[in-house]
Amino acid sequence: MKGKVWKFGDDVDTDVIIPGRYLVLTGEKELAEHVMEGSNPDFSKKVQKGDMIVAGKNFGCGSSREHAPIALKGAGVAAVVAESFARIFYRNSINVGLPLIEAKNTSKISQGDEVEIDMDKGILRDVTTSEEFEVVGLPEFMLQILQSGGLIPYLKENLAEIKGD
Repeated sequence: MKGKVWKFGDDVDTDVIIPGRYLVLTGEKELAEHVMEGSNPDFSKKVQKGDMIVAGKNFGCGSSREHAPIALKGAGVAAVVAESFARIFYRNSINVGLPLIEAKNTSKISQGDEVEIDMDKGILRDVTTSEEFEVVGLPEFMLQILQSGGLIPYLKENLAEIKGD
């Protein structure tokens, strides 16, 4: 994965990712029109497919709504890189097919930098500064879920195997 960085700080909660007043919206694209509105009102208009969010600690804290990762994915965000994630947001993101990458020292990465992630090598590289960061690898089953596009597509692809047929 390779993309431009959108930078956010610590404790970005799900109300910042998608404000509660938009929870009545049902579609990925409708939610994407309001993503990150609580922190950066221009984000949804300027984010490009393949861009990445880089944040600090505890990204996705707050409520357990799955609307937050759905909105990010709908906006074209390729991945979220942070020092840590709220547990329920982490699981919801994997379930909808949004890659989350844990890395230390994300404060060294700047808004607008270009980064690339090599999951096989466990490296996040800031192409702009040439600095490299070690990332926490994902278990194989989570990689398979992400490669399928989320939990539901993964289950549909593997239902016979799961049932033992």
